Amino acid sequence: MARGKKPDWMIEIAQERMDILFNRAEKEYKEHPERSHRYVELARKISKKYNTKIPQAWGRRYCKNCYKFLVPGHNCAVRLINNEINIYCGECGHIMKIPYIREKKLKRRAKIDSYTFKKRDYE
Repeated sequence: MARGKKPDWMIEIAQERMDILFNRAEKEYKEHPERSHRYVELARKISKKYNTKIPQAWGRRYCKNCYKFLVPGHNCAVRLINNEINIYCGECGHIMKIPYIREKKLKRRAKIDSYTFKKRDYE
């Protein structure tokens, strides 16, 4: 184990705790939005302490500027503009821009592949 590096079992427990916190934040947002924002803060503290990333499924569910939990339709707006996803935070006004060019390329490639397979079947 390197100096300053946490053992794998600690990192796994930290990731489980972050996942639990985000699940609770999602469940309790309608009743207590302040509590769900606090859960996001706690998850971020855990990720900093154990030097791990927040799970990918939850990475886009909080604002990177004000660290509030985002629920589309309540405190954030999601728009598709010029090959990117714009997530507008209603709490602070920050806009997170996420490109989705890779997904478009994969879809285009799958369409071309399906067309070539159909063409080969006819020959």
